[in-house]
Amino acid sequence: MDTDGTHETRPTRTGHIPRPAAPPKPSHAPTAGPTLGDWLRVPRSSDGPGVWTYGHVPRAAEEPEVTPTRQLVSGALISLLAGLLLWSLLWNGYLGGFWLWPLYMFTPDSWAGTLPSVVASYVWYGIVIGALIIGFGRLGRWPELLRRLLRSRAVQPLHSTEPARPEPGGEGDPVRWPQVRGAGLVEVADRLEGEAGGGRMNDVDYARIRRAWDSVRVDPSRMRAFADSVRDKGAGACVHPSGDRDLPVRAARHDLLARQVLLGTVEDGIRNPYARRGTSLALDPDVLGTSLLAVGPSGTGKTQRLVRPVVESLALQALAGQAAVVAVGAAGAQLGPDAAYDVVVRIGDPASVYDLDLYGGATDPDEAATLLAEAFVGDVPGIDVRRAATALAQLLGPFRTAYGRFPAVPELRELLDQVPAAFDALRRELAADGAQQAMLRELDARTRQHGAHGDPGPALADRVALLDRPAFAGFFDTTGQGRPFSLRALEHPIRVRVDLPERGHADASRMLARLLLAQFNAAAAARADRSLFAFLAFDDASHTLTAETVRGVQRLRSAHAGVLLTLRSLDDVPEALRTPLLGAVGCRMAFSGVTTWDGKRFAEAWGTEWVETRDVTHRTVFADQPLTRAIHAFRKLVTGKAVTTDAVTVRQVERERWSASDLAHAVPPGHAVLSLTSVKGERAAPLLVRLAGTA
Repeated sequence: MDTDGTHETRPTRTGHIPRPAAPPKPSHAPTAGPTLGDWLRVPRSSDGPGVWTYGHVPRAAEEPEVTPTRQLVSGALISLLAGLLLWSLLWNGYLGGFWLWPLYMFTPDSWAGTLPSVVASYVWYGIVIGALIIGFGRLGRWPELLRRLLRSRAVQPLHSTEPARPEPGGEGDPVRWPQVRGAGLVEVADRLEGEAGGGRMNDVDYARIRRAWDSVRVDPSRMRAFADSVRDKGAGACVHPSGDRDLPVRAARHDLLARQVLLGTVEDGIRNPYARRGTSLALDPDVLGTSLLAVGPSGTGKTQRLVRPVVESLALQALAGQAAVVAVGAAGAQLGPDAAYDVVVRIGDPASVYDLDLYGGATDPDEAATLLAEAFVGDVPGIDVRRAATALAQLLGPFRTAYGRFPAVPELRELLDQVPAAFDALRRELAADGAQQAMLRELDARTRQHGAHGDPGPALADRVALLDRPAFAGFFDTTGQGRPFSLRALEHPIRVRVDLPERGHADASRMLARLLLAQFNAAAAARADRSLFAFLAFDDASHTLTAETVRGVQRLRSAHAGVLLTLRSLDDVPEALRTPLLGAVGCRMAFSGVTTWDGKRFAEAWGTEWVETRDVTHRTVFADQPLTRAIHAFRKLVTGKAVTTDAVTVRQVERERWSASDLAHAVPPGHAVLSLTSVKGERAAPLLVRLAGTA
């Protein structure tokens, strides 16, 4: 168990050197894991999105009909008695001697009374008895009853045997790096095999070097650099720029070979499809690329059982050169230690090493104005975001032309408030260069529109004032003296955590969250290299979404990117955006305890399905004969119930997959209902999942 109480589930290293100082004595035995070689050789298969592929064995699509044991016993007993009766009738000649005709036809008359005749007779009796046993055994389902009594599995999976594992040391053994060896780099493959066998390579190293080899296959000119790096550094080749080869702690179980994180187990109940019951459920970039919306009240485990495992998985993939992840949460949210990230931005904390780029690395004033307008007034009813963007562009363009940078927060506030000194200084800078008449016209237009009806300037100034507070002094610097983080860095395998000052500055935190989402949508779509999976996770996305950002989320799947949004309730989203939001994301998750109002939205999004229903009607039997009436009266006297017959009606009806009432009242604590969609369009019906870490 790790220092924060989480279980270690990574493949173990078998040959590492212990540290000089002994760690504190653990309170219980450590959790043992497979070696790297065993972990690599486990077959992985999938029969749908969200399946934990590690050692998965597919099941049958539909549940076979299982006959009750009592019915099997009674049927077997009746067939046995019938078989004995038939044999008795044959043996004693009550049915004639026709069953002996084959014996008389194929034995010569000269055998009569001899030993061969006796042997032939008993052979024929055995054949007849065997035929009776086979016939009545099949009729009475004796083999199935025997399996049931021996406690064998009555329901067999679709494939009764697991896929074959590669033999250790064989040609297909992944520990021997057959692809590298097949390319002629035998020495490099031997070095990697020795690192893995000696316990000096972990799962992150394997995934990272395999990713580097894939890039070599795309661009063979990198082969020499790859070979030299492996020869020099072994398992530490092609390391992440931070130098880290693993996270300091893991809170979930990961499979970096399949890029999956284990989320929980699908409940073995009638609510779930038979093929998925009892299987493990995992998330990977293939489903996260369609974005995920999770709704549940506080205390249901959204952070510990969803956000942190997903962020941790993407952080491990970033170390393997496969992803870039940004986690956004309130200060103090349990999203992992600082050492697990390359950049930690603590807005409002003077000790923060990194700052946040308010303009998202944009150099075009119109682009920067659009992002700021979406963040500042995108949630204000009655204000046109496009007019607000125009008003900001009328100030950002001249300021950048005059000073070579965008304005800091106090400067932007002065310009929006039309402070004469700030406006006059900017005008003088532009007038000194006679070629900037277009920028002067922009300033004049802003001056004319200031104070007019519908002018978004005052609203923008009020929102900028939320950031112009003493707590944020020194942040959002544009002079180049700080270390601002920009989401333009998503083209690199980077791990970022942004802590928002939710406790003391809730409105500013929500505004910054909207800004980060808008910047992420723009940066992910503008990447020249989309080989990395870009991901943004919000621990709390309340009051963060706008109409434009919802449309941007829908476009992320084509940009090899996705977002994770968690809400306490859909009421934290404007009513006009609730339906578009559920339609924009491909994965929807309802935790236990959601309200019926939220459940209704999910039920509408998940739609209906055709199911078979059985209606049983009980009808009282009225007898005509005196004897029958007497028997019925006696039975009623004994049982207290009238004699009835059952009429069963079977029909197909259309029913909601999950109703609003079921979502609100039938989901146990520690569980959630989750539907998945992959970027390829594969879908998994809503599944009731027991989340990892629950009993």
